[in-house]
Amino acid sequence: MSGRIFLLGDDIDTDQLAPGQYMRGGIEAIAAHCLEAARPDFAPSVQPGDIVVAGRNFGAGSSREQAAEALRHLQVAGVVALSFAGIFYRNAINLGLPVLIAPSIDGVVDGDLATLDADGGVLQLTAKGIALPLDPMPENLRAIIQAGGLVPYLKKRFAADDKGPSQ
Repeated sequence: MSGRIFLLGDDIDTDQLAPGQYMRGGIEAIAAHCLEAARPDFAPSVQPGDIVVAGRNFGAGSSREQAAEALRHLQVAGVVALSFAGIFYRNAINLGLPVLIAPSIDGVVDGDLATLDADGGVLQLTAKGIALPLDPMPENLRAIIQAGGLVPYLKKRFAADDKGPSQ
């Protein structure tokens, strides 16, 4: 998917992604306030296909899956970061949100147009002609992302198993 880059720093935590005071309002309210403490323009201006690029320790904090769900609800193409908190990383994959580790984000500028190739492990900075390699995501995790998350992946897999051996 292609879109604009929203460049963030280190230690973006789950309280910034899914502010606690909006939890009772459901995912629409949470997403409407996603990242407002770190980046007030994010939720009002993010468009489907935009890409979040961040520094180290993205998604630290509580285990609330709404942090990843808010980004998915806003239809970001994925998150590229130098490192992720483990629980956020797994929640994102379970919800079908691509999360990729970048060895470096040097040269990435806020607002750059880019294309994220999650399967190929590349962040292509369109106007600059720069391709940033990303750590490859294991095949089993890519399959979950491609299915739209863990639940759709398991439904598809169990449906195939129920058909029995092909003849």
